[in-house]
Amino acid sequence: MVAKRAVGIVVLLQAALFATGLSAPSAAQGLIRDAEIEHTIRAYATPLLRAASLVPEDVNFHLLRSPELNAFVARGQRIFLSTGLLMRSEHPGQVIGVIAHEIGHITGGHLARLEGAISDAEDQALIGSIIGIAIGVLAGDPGAAAAGSAKAQDIALQNLLKFSRTQERSADQVAVNLLDQTQASAKGLLEFFEVLQDQELLHRSRQDSYVITHPLTRDRIAFMEDHVAKSRYSNAVIPSALKAEHDRMTAKLAGFLNPTSKTLRDYKADDPSVAARYARSIAYYRDANLKEALPLIDSLIAQMPDDPWFQELKGQMLFENARGAEALPFYQKSVDLRPNEPLLRVGLAHVLIELDGPGMIQKAEAHLKQALRRERYMPIAWRLAAITYGRNGELGLSALSLAEYNLLTGHPFDAMGQAQKAMRLLKEGEPAWLRAQDLFDTAERQHKKNRKN
Repeated sequence: MVAKRAVGIVVLLQAALFATGLSAPSAAQGLIRDAEIEHTIRAYATPLLRAASLVPEDVNFHLLRSPELNAFVARGQRIFLSTGLLMRSEHPGQVIGVIAHEIGHITGGHLARLEGAISDAEDQALIGSIIGIAIGVLAGDPGAAAAGSAKAQDIALQNLLKFSRTQERSADQVAVNLLDQTQASAKGLLEFFEVLQDQELLHRSRQDSYVITHPLTRDRIAFMEDHVAKSRYSNAVIPSALKAEHDRMTAKLAGFLNPTSKTLRDYKADDPSVAARYARSIAYYRDANLKEALPLIDSLIAQMPDDPWFQELKGQMLFENARGAEALPFYQKSVDLRPNEPLLRVGLAHVLIELDGPGMIQKAEAHLKQALRRERYMPIAWRLAAITYGRNGELGLSALSLAEYNLLTGHPFDAMGQAQKAMRLLKEGEPAWLRAQDLFDTAERQHKKNRKN
């Protein structure tokens, strides 16, 4: 029953009934990692999380590669923000407002209540029929929706939607409280609501996911307008540092995700701003035009030599164009400037492994250990760790790392094989052997579950 309910939650959320769960990304989507953007989001969110009495390190932020305007929370205090939402935001206040709203879902315990609401719906109608209706509505296909529209199912669906509207209103209240506590303006969240309101005039098939998953009522907009009119922080000035980080974030996303021609149109050659040069350098690099890309990133490094993200980008440009020896000092400096950023250490380790000079594998292994000590859920780090252990002759740890890698990347059968190999090679009872045993048990359960489904 638990497995079936989990599937139901995913489909219902993908069908836009709720904003408080994770729906599987399509083939055109996926989670992306970027140390700089994650740092920026953390800078926005940390004051809000502390005001909400949440431990910032316990809340995970994920970037969903999607052009849609979307954000939601999932179990384990995870907040997902789409790249489309970030790129379409005009200033930090809008992103901060959305994050405050999503934190409201976490502090309101909406994820726990969601399961209760779905359980109630199951008592009123078969959940599969409700899913059918929801998918029909989302697809804009009246026939599909009408095919399963029995009265009992309609009642269940209405109750679920009502529950969601209640959650949204509650999250709005938490959001404005958090914004006031951090002396931030709620105008950004109101502006965001106004964008959603404009989208409500579009056909359902053309609306962004956020519009559908976060039911927007006139009452919610009126509440936000009233708060902005009364709050003494409505005219609070956004710190210039946050504005600069926002401009760089949107420029970086544009450079990496938009077609080169669009990026160069949006960030014109006569624009000398940091964000414009950043976007153009990335666009040219993606177009394999280092002749244009390198002078731009060099100008940024000359202007801000202690910026770790510019150092990382130049290292990436060189490394991915088979110039690893030249890339190494830039990756090293990025780590020196931000030693607690696991993604930067992983990048440096990758270069060291590829160069494979004297002592480099040992250095790579050390960087990977530090990175994984801070964040274990990085498949690329485990894959690289397997290489370093293998080259150092530590075959048991290499197999253990591959078991971690395969489990994280959704290959439980392969994870089982590597875990078994690790247990054969490692000393029974030692921590690494016990971890291999745990991985085997977890992978075996996942493999059996996959076969049943």
